[in-house]
Amino acid sequence: MNETPDNQNFQKENFLKMKWDGKAQIPKESLPDQVIQVCSLSKRLFADNLSGILLYGSATLGGLRPDSDLDLLILIRSELTRCARETLTKHLLIISSPLGDRNRRPLEVTVLNVNDLHPWSFPPKCEYLYGEWLRKDVENGRIPQPQFRPDTVILLWQARRNGLSLAGDSAECLIPEIPFDEIRKAIRSSLSELISWFRGDERNVLLTLARMWFTLETGTLCAKDVAAEWVSTRLPPNAALLIRMAGNAYLGRCLDNWTAVNENDAVRLVDHLKQQIEKLLSTSRNPPVPESPEAQSCSKCSRNNNHSKVFK
Repeated sequence: MNETPDNQNFQKENFLKMKWDGKAQIPKESLPDQVIQVCSLSKRLFADNLSGILLYGSATLGGLRPDSDLDLLILIRSELTRCARETLTKHLLIISSPLGDRNRRPLEVTVLNVNDLHPWSFPPKCEYLYGEWLRKDVENGRIPQPQFRPDTVILLWQARRNGLSLAGDSAECLIPEIPFDEIRKAIRSSLSELISWFRGDERNVLLTLARMWFTLETGTLCAKDVAAEWVSTRLPPNAALLIRMAGNAYLGRCLDNWTAVNENDAVRLVDHLKQQIEKLLSTSRNPPVPESPEAQSCSKCSRNNNHSKVFK
């Protein structure tokens, strides 16, 4: 099991978890140091071209877990230049860290051009994406390039509903409202590729499948461990044990040694989750999607104002 970040950052992360309510103004000094570094880098690199920075993911959806990434969405007003792309990558390789570093967390940093979101089209263009799973490729000179990614839809939906604005406008002003049919389309487009990653990334794949099932059934978002517990009550006993193991390992409560798990049991669990997801996707019924509690009219803000900032 990987150790948690150092005590100073852990205290900051706990403060963020306790104090964030979707509207609270979190002081800069209470944010994890890596978040502050990315915000400072973005302001220097993009200057007036920066529309906003959002913190989302586990940090604003139930709190960071021992192995959680720090998820940041940067929205700019134009395409990335080659120079900006290379500079951003060089710094993220330093700021981010692979799992196992007790002082720093992995970062997942996404850059989108707001002009690619208005008008909306599927799949949206992702201008840039850095994550630790890309480190080896990046260190070998493969700088992240623009892609049209279906899973960016889910990222945007999550950031709009639960994102914390660190600079620029609020999430509701920067990201268009996304119909739930687009979420279904994104899950359908991502499902096969996700399952293809199962061997070697068992925990993450199982927890992501569990969260897909939960989202399609309820129309809401939840933390991965919450999804695992919810799914476990709907599975046969042996399968429930495996998904609970994944959830507990995500929380740092146990080690998940997948080489010791019966391969047939693991494959059956993946197949069962896939079948449940495909069953929900095959229906025309959408679950009732609760309105985000912090939703607000875009008429109250402009792309150039500075309300909702917490990083100043």
